[in-house]
Amino acid sequence: MSQATESPMKKIFLDKVVLNMGVGKSGDVIEIAKRALEQISGKKPTARLAKETQRDWGVRKGEPIGVAVTVRGKDAMVLLKRLLEAKGNTVNGKSFDNFGNYSFGIKEHIDIPDVKYEPSIGILGLGISVTLSRPGYGIRTRSKHKASVGKSHVITNQEAKDYLVKEFGVTIA
Repeated sequence: MSQATESPMKKIFLDKVVLNMGVGKSGDVIEIAKRALEQISGKKPTARLAKETQRDWGVRKGEPIGVAVTVRGKDAMVLLKRLLEAKGNTVNGKSFDNFGNYSFGIKEHIDIPDVKYEPSIGILGLGISVTLSRPGYGIRTRSKHKASVGKSHVITNQEAKDYLVKEFGVTIA
């Protein structure tokens, strides 16, 4: 299909950006990670709880072991541009799945533009998951009459790469 006749239902958009810091134990480090994520995203992060007990690591089920924040809409576009800039506007081609998702990590959160070093926080790493979507993807998550997305409507690996190159000007390594 040419660009002029492409269906509006095929238009890809940025659904959400999820920032995640797994710290492995509860206590003060959770609060420090929350402050770091709030500094990066401007949104209030939530604690993520352990799903099961790991005796060897001293982790109990239900104990907070990480923090995450989800950013959507225009804020997600602005945040993703900053995060990609921290990675030198280069993305790894192997980091894409076959459903329009892309993930990468940042070793030091102070590499992100507009994030200042604070001695009380220190230097933390984080994982970023980017979800791309199309109109009609809501059928997977709605409460009534859930359905799967058709094979021709799923965002392919190549389509996700093309979207990031076109919208964010990144290079695929």
